[in-house]
Amino acid sequence: MSEISRCTYHVFLSFRGEDTRKSFTDHLYTALVHLGIQTFRDDEEIERGNNIKDEIEKAILHHSKISIVVFSKNYAASTWCLNELVMILEHKKSSKHIVLPVFYDVDPSQVKNQTGSYAEAFTQHEQNFKSETNMVQRWRNALKEVAAIGGMVLQDRHESQFIQDIVNEVQNKLHLISLYVPPYLVGIDSFMTQINQWLEQDGANKVGIATICGIGGIGKTTIAKVVYNQNIPSFEGYSFLADVRETSQDCNGLVRLQRQLISDILKGKSHKIYNIDNGINKIKEIVCCRRVLLVLDDVDELGKIRKLMGTQIPFHPGSKIIITSRNRCLLNAHFISQMFDLEASTSCGGLSKLFEVKELASSESLQLFNWYAFGHNSVPKSSMAYARSLVKHCGGLPLALQVLGSSLSSKSVSSWKSALEKLEEIPGSKIQEILRISYDSLEDDHDKNLFLDVAT
Repeated sequence: MSEISRCTYHVFLSFRGEDTRKSFTDHLYTALVHLGIQTFRDDEEIERGNNIKDEIEKAILHHSKISIVVFSKNYAASTWCLNELVMILEHKKSSKHIVLPVFYDVDPSQVKNQTGSYAEAFTQHEQNFKSETNMVQRWRNALKEVAAIGGMVLQDRHESQFIQDIVNEVQNKLHLISLYVPPYLVGIDSFMTQINQWLEQDGANKVGIATICGIGGIGKTTIAKVVYNQNIPSFEGYSFLADVRETSQDCNGLVRLQRQLISDILKGKSHKIYNIDNGINKIKEIVCCRRVLLVLDDVDELGKIRKLMGTQIPFHPGSKIIITSRNRCLLNAHFISQMFDLEASTSCGGLSKLFEVKELASSESLQLFNWYAFGHNSVPKSSMAYARSLVKHCGGLPLALQVLGSSLSSKSVSSWKSALEKLEEIPGSKIQEILRISYDSLEDDHDKNLFLDVAT
C-alpha cells in the first residue's frame, strides 16, 4: 500500500478513442473509478504542445502502477497509440510497472502477427514513414511483446462480465481493499457529486453525519459503497459495516460488528472484545485520535447505533459518518447531541445531511436493464417492446431492473413474453410492492411464486 500511495494514479488507460471511447472503455473507466481506483484515461486530449514522450512519461507513466492497454480493431492505425505502447513497455522494463493487455473484438494472434486490420494499418505506416523504418519496426516489436504477455480476451462473453473480470484483476494486482459494486451504474453521478461535496465541506475540521435514505432496492448500499471506495484514501481509518439491521439481531451480532469496526480502523490488528460494553469503550478509544470514515449500512432504528457505539462518542475532527436507511427521519438533533460528545456535537451542527435516493428515470431504467439483459446498452428490435414493458413494471428500482434483466439474459423472446404476462397478473399496486420492498414482504403465496418464477 505504501508504494501505491506514492502514485498519482493507480491505472493508466490506453485505448483507441474512435473505437471504444463512448462504449467499452468508458464503462471500464467508470467501473474502476467507482471502486476508488484512480484512473487516468488517455483520451488523446492531453496537451499536444509538449513532446509526446515527456507528456506521457513524466505526467502519467511515472505516476501510475498499472497500464491497461485496450486493443481494438483500429488500434494499430493510430501512431499515437503505438508510440504510447512503446513507452509503456520501456517503462515496464525499467520499473515494476504492470502491463495488462485487453483484447476487445480482436484476437491476440492478430496483434502479435499484425494480421487483418493490423496488417492494413502497417501497410499504411510503411508508406507514410519510408524514411523511419526503425520506428515502424519498434511498433511491430511492441505489439509482439505485449501480445506475448498474456492478457484478457473478450471472446463471446457479455461486456459486463468482461469488465468485472478486468476490475477484479486490477484489484488483485494493486492489493487494494475496496468493496464490490456492480460494473455498470446508472443515474448516480449527480448524487455522488452532492455527497462528495458534503464530505469535503470543512472536511478536516468538522465531524459530519449523513443519512442516505430511500425505499428497498433503490441503490442506497451501492451508492454508499461507491462513496466509501472513492474516499477512503482521504481518511486515516475507515470501516463499512454492512447489514447492521440484520446482523445486530443475531446472537453476538453487535459484538461481531464492533470487532469488525475496530479491526478495520486499526488496519487488521485484532483485539479481543468480550462484551458490548468492552467494545464501546474500545471504539471510543480509537476514534478519538484519527479521522475516520464510518458507514453504517441498513440501519432501521437509532437504538442499534447506541448499542453498537454508545453515546457521547469523541470522534476526531474531520471524521464522517454515513448511515443508509429506509427511514428518512432517522437523524434528528436530539440523537446527534446524544451520539457525539460536546465538542463533536457542536462542530457537527452544520454538517448533518439527508440524501434521498429517487427512482431512475425511464431512459435510465432502460439503460440499466439493457446492460444486465444484453451486456450492452442496446436492445434487439424483437425484444424492444417487451423490454420497455418490463422496465415500466420495475418502477425505476435498480435492484428490480438488475434481477429481471439478469434472469432474462440469453432467453428467447417467448420467455420474455411469458415473464411479462406473469408480472401483469399481479395488480399494479401489488407489483410495486413486490419490486420495492422485496419478496419477503409478500404474504400471498401465489404472488411469491410468480415473483420467484420471474426473478430466478
